Amino acid sequence: MSKLPVKKTKILFVCLGNICRSPSAHTIFQYLVDTKGLSDKYEIDSAGILSVHQGEMADARMRKHADKRGYIITTRSRPVDPVADFEHYDMIIGMDNNNIKSLRSMTVVDDKIDKISKMTDYCTLFKETEIPDPYYGGFEGFEYVLDLLEDACNGLLLELEEV
Repeated sequence: MSKLPVKKTKILFVCLGNICRSPSAHTIFQYLVDTKGLSDKYEIDSAGILSVHQGEMADARMRKHADKRGYIITTRSRPVDPVADFEHYDMIIGMDNNNIKSLRSMTVVDDKIDKISKMTDYCTLFKETEIPDPYYGGFEGFEYVLDLLEDACNGLLLELEEV
C-alpha cells in the first residue's frame, strides 16, 4: 500500500528588502524542521515588500552572524508577488507593523488577509512587538534579531505541531 503525499504547510516570511530578517527567519525555521525530521511537512520561503535588492544574497553582516550560530543563509532576495504568494502560501508572516500594513494593502482578495500574522506573535520568551530592522545598526542589532527569530521560529513550530 502506497503512502499518500503529506500536504505541506506553506510559509512565507516577509520583511522590507528580504536581505536581513526574512531570509534569517526562513533559514532558522528550515533548520528547525530539518533537524526535527519534519521537512516533508513544510514549504518555506521568504520575500521582501520592496524589490530593490531582488536577486541579491542576504546582507553579508547578517550571514556572518547567522553563520556563527550554524545557520547558512543561501537565499536570494525576491519581492512579494501579491497574487501568486497570497494564493500559494498558507501563512504569510511579516516582521514588523509596517510589513503587516503593506501586506494587508497588497491583499487582492479579502479572504486571504487571514493568512497574515506577525513574527513576534510566536515569541515565547521575548515580549517585543516587532522584529527590528538591523540594517542601519551595529553588530548587536543582528545578534538581537537572531535571538528574537530563534524564539519566534521555535514558538511557531510548537504551535504548528501542537495540532
